[in-house]
Amino acid sequence: MVPTRRERYEARQRRRSLLIAATSTTVVLAAIMILVPMTPGWEKVQRSFFNGEVLAKSFPKLLEAFKINVMIFAWSAPAIAILGLLIALARDTKSPALFPLRIFGAAFTDVFRGVPVILTVYLIGFGIPGLGLPRPWNSPYIWGSLALILTYSAYVAEIFRSGIESVHHSQRSAALSLGLSERQVMRDVVLPQAIRNVVPSQMNMLIALQKDVSLLSFIGPVEIFRQAGVFKSLLANFTPYVGAAIIFLIVTIPATRYADYLMARQRRDRS
Repeated sequence: MVPTRRERYEARQRRRSLLIAATSTTVVLAAIMILVPMTPGWEKVQRSFFNGEVLAKSFPKLLEAFKINVMIFAWSAPAIAILGLLIALARDTKSPALFPLRIFGAAFTDVFRGVPVILTVYLIGFGIPGLGLPRPWNSPYIWGSLALILTYSAYVAEIFRSGIESVHHSQRSAALSLGLSERQVMRDVVLPQAIRNVVPSQMNMLIALQKDVSLLSFIGPVEIFRQAGVFKSLLANFTPYVGAAIIFLIVTIPATRYADYLMARQRRDRS
């Protein structure tokens, strides 16, 4: 098939844009590589933050500690999804008898979105074990995870609620006219579309959760951030923090690109 004049023009414009982008990126990277080493304190910074020997020594232990992050993420993410969906459904209920649930859902999201994550981690992570609970119920892993679950559920609930509201009310009316109950309409008509609409946004929340697991280091768990701090103190060098950042980037960049792909595909489908 012979391309049209418009298609040839668009192809030329794409090639031109790619060439300009590649050129500007190369110039910027070259400037950084040339100018940064010329700064007076570069050698000291290089020894303190980019020491290859320290990185090689600490990296295996950092990977081992990162397993704690993965475990906390693995059991927190499903709980956040379930609780967030329940809160969203509570806020969407139309029955007058269930009005207290709407109040509870609104209060929940207001409180846990209004309080910083680290403050919630401190209050729950130190407060509840301070009640003198027996082992293992005084574990910082349990209460730190609960703090993350409560905080992130508030944000996830709002995303779910926006997805529910994005389903046009005419679809609810049509389903009700066919004899479906309110519960069936929500389960079979609204939720499947709402969940599909909010998948890209929820992916971004998962990426943020993976990073914020490190906040639990302040209440005891020896995960990757705390392990990097241990190496920093032992070796008097900040390179372990750079190693921890590299591990996070290895995990989060592919997830971020996938979330961007989902959002782009969603925009194409809508257009």
